[in-house]
Amino acid sequence: MSNPLDQVFSALADPTRRAILAMLLEDDMAVTDVADPFPMSLAAISKHLSVLAEAGLITQERRGRVKWCKLEPDALRTASVWMQGFGQFGPVDLDGLERFLAAELHGPDLPDPPASFSV
Repeated sequence: MSNPLDQVFSALADPTRRAILAMLLEDDMAVTDVADPFPMSLAAISKHLSVLAEAGLITQERRGRVKWCKLEPDALRTASVWMQGFGQFGPVDLDGLERFLAAELHGPDLPDPPASFSV
C-alpha cells in the first residue's frame, strides 16, 4: 500500500489496533505493557504495532532492552482533513451541545442545571 491515507485507514480498520491507539493516548508504553490486556501472543501484538508504525500512527524506539511505543498525534491529520471534505465530519460545536443538553435535561421537575450548563 503506497498511499499514506490508505495505510492509515487500513490500520484503523482493526479493533485491536484502535484499542492500542486509545491506550497510547494516555502515555508511551513498553510493547509488553501494550500486549498485557490482549488475549493474543506478543508476536501478534508486534504485528499490529508494525502496521500502526508503517501507517505513521505510532513510533517505536528502543530504550535499553525495552521497546517503547509512542502515539504520533499529527498522524491522523490527513485522514481528518479528508473526512472533513465531506462536510459531515466538521468540528463539533461543544458549546451548542452543552446548551442543547441543558435545555433537554432541565425540565419543570428538575433542579436548575449546574453553572457549567448555563445558557
